[in-house]
Amino acid sequence: MTDPITPSPLVPCPLVLGWRERLALPQLGIVQLKAKLDTGARSSALHVETLDSFLRDGAVWLRFTVRAGRRPADAVRCEARALDRRVVTDTGGHRTERWFIRSEILLAGRRFEADINLTDRRHMLFPMLLGRSALHGRFAVDPARAYTQPRLPLAAPDHP
Repeated sequence: MTDPITPSPLVPCPLVLGWRERLALPQLGIVQLKAKLDTGARSSALHVETLDSFLRDGAVWLRFTVRAGRRPADAVRCEARALDRRVVTDTGGHRTERWFIRSEILLAGRRFEADINLTDRRHMLFPMLLGRSALHGRFAVDPARAYTQPRLPLAAPDHP
């Protein structure tokens, strides 16, 4: 009989991270961003200061600005293909329709894609919230820990 607490050698254990970490969104040119890892939120959200939609080659694209730091110079102008619009319920129970994109995330040395909604989070402590859909099967969150990973190198982004 196996002990339910001992991990199986056949199932890899997810990496344990803190409730807040630094991550990168290389396809968007964001080399470092503070994020709250929130297992209570289904979807991930990114604070945008501006948001415009436009057509490119018959597809809807989004142009938006992300402030990766506190200074005005930290603003990053981004473009991404729109995935879709979905209704999201916030912690207060308010339902709003939001644009979603799919983007690569670099966190704890791992690269993966996740759906991210674009919204106004200016009154929140973190410009990004990483929800359980992005965390599932990859990471576990220890609420007693924070910033478990070293700072990301401020290298050139992977996007043009």
